[in-house]
Parts: sequence; C-alpha cells; structure tokens
Amino acid sequence: MPDSGLLFWMVLIFAIVFAILAKWGFPVVTSMIDKRKEYIAHSLELAKEADQKMANIVKEQDRIISEARSEQNRILKEAAEARNSIIRQAQEQARDEAARLIAEAKVQIQAEKESAMSEIRSQVAMLSVNVAEKVIRKSLSTDKDQMDLIGKMVEESSRADSGVNN
Repeated sequence: MPDSGLLFWMVLIFAIVFAILAKWGFPVVTSMIDKRKEYIAHSLELAKEADQKMANIVKEQDRIISEARSEQNRILKEAAEARNSIIRQAQEQARDEAARLIAEAKVQIQAEKESAMSEIRSQVAMLSVNVAEKVIRKSLSTDKDQMDLIGKMVEESSRADSGVNN
C-alpha cells in the first residue's frame, strides 16, 4: 500500500488531469466520436443508396436483355420470313421457266411435226408422179388391165395412208 501523502498527491493530480480532460479533452473526443458516428451513418446511407442503384441497374439490365432477346427473336422471325419468301419466289420462277420451256418444246415439236408432214406430202406427191409416169409408160390396152391397175393403186394408197396416220 502506498504512503498516504503519495496517495493524496496522486488523487489530487488525477482530479486535476481529469478536470482538464473533462473541460477540454473529453468534448474533443466525444465530438470526434460523434463526427465518426455521423460519417459511418452517412456511409451506411450511401451504401444503401448504392445497393438500391445496383438493384435498379440489375432490373434495367434484365429489361435490356429481355428487349434484346425479343429483338433477336423478331429479327430471326423476319429472316425466316425473308428466306421463305425467297424460296417461294425461286420456286415460282422455276415453275415459270419450266412452263416456258415446255411451251417452247411444244412449239418445236409442232413445227417438226408439220415439217415431217410436209416432207411426207412431198414424198407422196413424188410417188404419185412416179406412179403416174409408170402408168403412162405401160400400155393399158384392155379395160381389165386398167381396172387391176386402179385397184392396186387404191390398195397401196390406203396402206400408205394408214401408215402415215399411225
């Protein structure tokens, strides 16, 4: 245990230091603690605001992503429609081209048919001329010879006609 005089002076110095600290030190410390408390409260408010802003940004981001997806779907749909339209146009052009080629082929076939018929007619005319020439050369003295020749020519003519028609 310390001496009573020492104890007295220790208590007196403690009381003086405590009074000085109470007058000038504690108000400074408490004001700094209050300022720090306000700074922390303000920082917490700013953090809450930042969290709200982040939540809003996330919502906005989700909205933008949703709009981008819907835009992507719209573009894909338009591309599919354009593709189908191009395919339809190509098919129509192919059908038109096929119809044109068929029509040209029919015209060409008809022209070749007419050419062949003309050639056949020409050959028949030549054959008729040849037959007439042979008839004139042959002497047809009797009626029976004339009738046989006419029958034979009619028979050959009908055979030639049935062969041409087939």
